[in-house]
Amino acid sequence: MKTTRQSLVEHALWCAAWAVALCAAPQVHAAGNQLQAFAAAGSAPAAPWHVVGLPQQTKPFTRFAVTDIDGKRALRIEAVESYGNLVHALSMEKAATSLSWRWRVELLNTAVNLRVKEGDDSALKVCALWDLPIDNVPFMERQILRVARSKTSEPLPAATVCYVWDAQMAEGTELDSPFTHRLRYVVLRSGDKPRQWLSEKRDIGADFLKLFGSESATLPPLIGIAVGADADNTHSRSVGYVADLVLE
Repeated sequence: MKTTRQSLVEHALWCAAWAVALCAAPQVHAAGNQLQAFAAAGSAPAAPWHVVGLPQQTKPFTRFAVTDIDGKRALRIEAVESYGNLVHALSMEKAATSLSWRWRVELLNTAVNLRVKEGDDSALKVCALWDLPIDNVPFMERQILRVARSKTSEPLPAATVCYVWDAQMAEGTELDSPFTHRLRYVVLRSGDKPRQWLSEKRDIGADFLKLFGSESATLPPLIGIAVGADADNTHSRSVGYVADLVLE
């Protein structure tokens, strides 16, 4: 049986991935509420978009490539037993509350089960990273965050909301990550809808207050947007696209 200290370290290492995601990105921020376009087709995503993974990651990285599909510029995301996020750091002068995008799935990972660690993967995800004050975080999780921050010497978001495309869960399902309560999922799409573009627009401020409102009655700064996919826990594969990310 794991001791409390072992559990703290395990959770802290997982949480540190988000810290690395923010601190590893180039020190370039979008002006106002703007997100930098991904780039020209056939190239890597433009800065400040930056691919990052877990600390000292040895497993494969999820692959990100800018491409044209159906006459549209899009980000192709392929996960093959891999983990990785594409992160855009933000320095917000005014809180953004709305995020819109389009996405489509080419190959859905049907082995995903977000309720358990061994199934905690996603074919597509779009995430909002919030700088919730650490004093607002429940005591035990606050200690986990402090351990993580001591290991990275960098701040990390104390609250992250990820919108996911799942294989089986009902649309509208909300749940905590099985690894950490600091990350909460909202299932926006469910099931296989191959080669079909779907549009999303979320009031990310309202979603934050709904999911983390017991810890904060007001919106903290939005410090990053991330997109990604992973298939390391299920040892599977997925392929999808994200396009037209707009923050307002």
